[in-house]
Amino acid sequence: MASQDGCTSDQAAGRISVYKERDCLNMDTKDNILGWRSIVRNFTPSWFSVNMGTGITSILLHNLPYNGRWLQYISYILFALNVLLFVVFLAISILRYCLYPKIWVSMIRHPAQSLFIGTFPMGLATIINMIVFVCVPSWQGSWWKVAWALWWIDAAISVSSCFYLPFVLMTVHGHSVETITAAWLLPVVSTIVAAATGSLVAGVLPHAEYALITILTSYVLWGTGVPLAMVILVIYFLRLTTHNLPPKAVVVSTFLPLGPLGQGGFGIMQLGKVALEIFPQTHTVPAAPHAGEILYVAGFFIAIIMWGFGLVWLCFAVATIVRSQRFPFNMGWWGFTFPLGVYTVCTTTLAKEIPSAFFRVLGTIFSVAVTILWIIVSLGTLQHLWKGSVLAAPCLKDVEEREAKARGTTASEHEMDE
Repeated sequence: MASQDGCTSDQAAGRISVYKERDCLNMDTKDNILGWRSIVRNFTPSWFSVNMGTGITSILLHNLPYNGRWLQYISYILFALNVLLFVVFLAISILRYCLYPKIWVSMIRHPAQSLFIGTFPMGLATIINMIVFVCVPSWQGSWWKVAWALWWIDAAISVSSCFYLPFVLMTVHGHSVETITAAWLLPVVSTIVAAATGSLVAGVLPHAEYALITILTSYVLWGTGVPLAMVILVIYFLRLTTHNLPPKAVVVSTFLPLGPLGQGGFGIMQLGKVALEIFPQTHTVPAAPHAGEILYVAGFFIAIIMWGFGLVWLCFAVATIVRSQRFPFNMGWWGFTFPLGVYTVCTTTLAKEIPSAFFRVLGTIFSVAVTILWIIVSLGTLQHLWKGSVLAAPCLKDVEEREAKARGTTASEHEMDE
C-alpha cells in the first residue's frame, strides 16, 4: 500500500507494522475514486464496521437505563438505517466478487483485509438483536423464526471466520511481533458476538427445546471465541510493550480489545440468565437440579471479572488517544463505536442484575459517549466518502501485480515464439 506521509525507502523496515495496520483500518490511499465500477471494485469488507457501529448505537438507545419514548423512536430509525445499509453493503459485496472474482482470492489471502470478514456477521448480529428487542415483542407472529434463522446463519459464518482466518495467519502470512495488530481479534470476536446474540434469541423462542439447543450452541461459540481472544490479547500486549504504542494513524485500534471483553461478559451473563429459566423446564443435567442457578451465578461473576479486565484496556485506550492528541480520520475510526458499545452493554446489564445505581449511571454516560462518537464518525465518513478518499482496497494491489506479471509472461512467450 502506498504511503502518503513522505516515508522514504530507507525507513520501510521500521514502518512495516504501520503499513499493515493502516491496511487493517482501510486508510485513505486514493483520492477522487469516481464511477460505480470503481466504487464496487474498491468496496472492502471493512465497510460492515459501519453496521456494527450503527447497530450498537441503536441497541444502546433502545436499552438506555434512563430512557424516554423519543429515544425509542431514534433507536427505531437507526435500526431501519442499519438494515438498509446492510442490504446495500451486501449487494455491493456480491456484485464486487461476481464482477471481479479474482479479488475474492486476493482479499482472502490479504494479511489485513481478510480479517474484516468478521465484521459481516457482527454487523448482522446487531440487526438480529434489534429484531429480538423490537420486532418480536411488537409484532410477534413469526418474527422469532426470522431471528432464529438469521442467528443460525450468523453463527455459521462466525465459526467459519473464527476457524479459517487465524489458520491463514499461521500458514500463509509471515508475522513478527512488530506486525501484530488488534485487528487479529476481529474474526475471533465474531463467535463471541454470535454467542451473546444467541442468548437473546433463546429468550424469545416459544419452545423450551429450541431454546436449549440455542443456549448450548451459544456456550460452545463463547468457548471458541473468548479463550482465543485472551491469547491474542496477551500477544498484542507483548507487541505494545516491546514496540511502543501504535502510530497516530492507527491509535483507534487500541479500543478493539474492549470487544471480546465487553461482549464476552454480557454473553456469559445472559446465557446464565436464560439457562436459569430453561434448564428446569427441559430437565437438563438431571443429576444437578440446580445447574441453571450455578450457571447464572458463575456467569455473573465471570462477567464482572471480564468487565474489570476491560476497564484496564479502556484506560490504556483513552491514555493512548490523549497522548496522540490529533490523528487523521480513516475508516478505523469506526473502532471507537462497537467495542465501547458492547462494553457499555455489559455495564448496563450488570446494573440490572446487581442492581446498582453506579453501573446504571456509568452505562448511561458510556451510551451517550458512544452516540456522540457515532455522530462524529458518521459525519467524517460522509465527508470523506464524498471526496472518495475512503474508497480504496489495499488487496487490489496484489491483483494488479499478478495481472501485470501475467501480461509480462505472456508477452515474453510471444516474443520467444516469434
